[in-house]
Amino acid sequence: MTRPARHLPVPDASVDAVLLLGPLYHLAERADRVRALTEARRAVRPGGLVAAATINRYAAVHDTVYLGVYSQDRQRQAAHAALEDGIMISPGQGFPAYLHDPDEVPGEFADAGLPEADRYGLEGAFWLYGDVDDWLDDPERRRLLLDAQRSLESVPSLLGVSSHMLTAARRLDALQGLDTRSE
Repeated sequence: MTRPARHLPVPDASVDAVLLLGPLYHLAERADRVRALTEARRAVRPGGLVAAATINRYAAVHDTVYLGVYSQDRQRQAAHAALEDGIMISPGQGFPAYLHDPDEVPGEFADAGLPEADRYGLEGAFWLYGDVDDWLDDPERRRLLLDAQRSLESVPSLLGVSSHMLTAARRLDALQGLDTRSE
C-alpha cells in the first residue's frame, strides 16, 4: 500500500514489515523523517522489520559527473550545495530531495526507537563502471557482480560510493510513547 508515511492508517503492531521507498528523501526536515520512521515502528509487530531507502549525499556529485553535466554551472552548483546541507534542488527536476550523509541515518532510526539499524549500499561503486549493463545482461556475470556487491555493501567506508542506501532495523520492544497519530 502507498500511504502518507507520517500517518499510516493501520492499527498498532499490525504488519510484519514496513518498507519506506521515498519518504526519507522527500522529507527535508529531520523531525519529519524521524516521525515517519516512528510511525513505521508503531505499525510493525514486535520483531517486525522497518526498512528505508535514502539517497546518498555524495550522489549529487557522482551523478552530475556520470551524466556529463558537471560542466554546467547550475548543475555543479546544485550538487555542491547538496554537500553542505543535504538539500538537492536539481535544475529542471521540480522537487527538492534530501540527501543523507550515510552516518546520520542510524541516528534517525535510533530516535524513532529503532536503535540497531544495519546499512547497505545498494549500488556500490559498480554503477560507475561503463560496462555494468553488459554485466547485468549476462546471467553469470550478473551473479558475480551481485556477489561482489554483497561482499562490500555493509563496509562503512564504502557507503558513500552508492547512490542509494537501504537501512533496516527490527522493532525490539513494545511501543512506549511513540504514537505519532496524535501529533
